[in-house]
Amino acid sequence: MKIKELQDGMKRVEVEASVVEKGDTRQVQSRYKDEVYNVADAIVQDETGTIKLTLWNEQIDMVNLGDNIKIENGYVTSFKGEIQLNVGKYGTLTVL
Repeated sequence: MKIKELQDGMKRVEVEASVVEKGDTRQVQSRYKDEVYNVADAIVQDETGTIKLTLWNEQIDMVNLGDNIKIENGYVTSFKGEIQLNVGKYGTLTVL
């Protein structure tokens, strides 16, 4: 699937893209448990466009600027009017 085809609410998406930007890691508090998670945003692109990818915990260290990645069983959400690609608990992120 190409980035320009991604729409809010899509599930089970498979995308290959390259990492063109990676933001700083920040910590967020869980809404449900007394836990803190690390999160960072990356911008990934293919020949059709770019999208923000949310990276959690160990995914942050897996991905570096310039890497080609593959996301399987991911999903798309919208946050503050911007669509985002997510790997989620059931998806996989692979560095190619």
